[in-house]
Amino acid sequence: MKLDRVWFLVAALLVTSCLTCRGEEKRKIIIDQDAAGPAGTDQQSMLLLIQSPQTQVLGIAVVTGDQWLHEEVAHTLRMLESIGRTDIPVVPGAEYPLVKRKSETERWEEQFGVVPWLGAWTPRFYHLPDQLGEMPEGKPTTRPADEDAAHFLLRMVRKFPNQVTIYEGGPMTNLALAISIDPEFAALAKELVFMGGSFNPRTDDPEFVNTPTHEFNLWFDPEAAHIVLRAPWKKIICTPVDISVKTRLTTELIERIRNSDSPAARYIAKYARLRGNYNYLWDELAAAAWLDPGIITKKETLFMDVDLDRGAGYGNTLGWTEHDKPKIEVQLVEVQDDLDLDRFYRMFVDLLTATTPHPN
Repeated sequence: MKLDRVWFLVAALLVTSCLTCRGEEKRKIIIDQDAAGPAGTDQQSMLLLIQSPQTQVLGIAVVTGDQWLHEEVAHTLRMLESIGRTDIPVVPGAEYPLVKRKSETERWEEQFGVVPWLGAWTPRFYHLPDQLGEMPEGKPTTRPADEDAAHFLLRMVRKFPNQVTIYEGGPMTNLALAISIDPEFAALAKELVFMGGSFNPRTDDPEFVNTPTHEFNLWFDPEAAHIVLRAPWKKIICTPVDISVKTRLTTELIERIRNSDSPAARYIAKYARLRGNYNYLWDELAAAAWLDPGIITKKETLFMDVDLDRGAGYGNTLGWTEHDKPKIEVQLVEVQDDLDLDRFYRMFVDLLTATTPHPN
């Protein structure tokens, strides 16, 4: 076992021990995710948060994004079954964006050009919303919660006011619905941490070269993102495309995980796949940086929103400094710019190869 891994595991045990000795609670978090699977960035980011000894995952709220809601729920239930954490509730949320529809997007593409990734609407993967699609890991035997995601989110922040971090790894539809039901939702949460937005990424990836401010999570439901980014959160932390494209899932990382026999490692070893030339660790970085802020070596503060005009920029990221922000109220966001890659990769491997914590 390498020395850095030994120190990581020792540090994790010391953190857990100190929290217990002082009677302090773990960090409470709700995962809101477009939970495509098996494996992949959505499931792997959830695993990092579940595997951490620091966290108490109150639940996983699911929203249509990379795949349809129905299959995302099924993949998440199977992932939790695989690691023995079926105590974590999986709560179905929004099946469609607030306003946007597939047919409308197809008309938009005819006028302004093809979008490389449409999530559940991507033609080569498309199927009806009530179908599961491929389930190589098998269908789940457990069931999701009866509650809907928006009301679950509201119930949790009222049960634990000012204590719950909302982690958003997908479109923001569930959060927008919670805010629309109860405008106090954002103020009752501790903070919002999300993967999304794109400003000026340095990349040769054709998805961003010609459209550098286009990012799927905000684009898929721009009206929802607008509502969420204007809400009165105490703190907002953003992991944008600009920093995400500096990461890669590699064969070497998968092999390091495969050397472990932990439930999470077995799941990743069996289902993780490299897809094309750009295997970014999008959501994993957002999750890891929340667990260990020291991963981030550079950040800035910007005011953010989303373009809601129905023209070529519909759904694109908007950002301003203090000097050029609009007169109408916008919220300040901590935007991550650079990272310690080695530290991030070590944490990624160490958490996914560690023993899964017992239920909270």
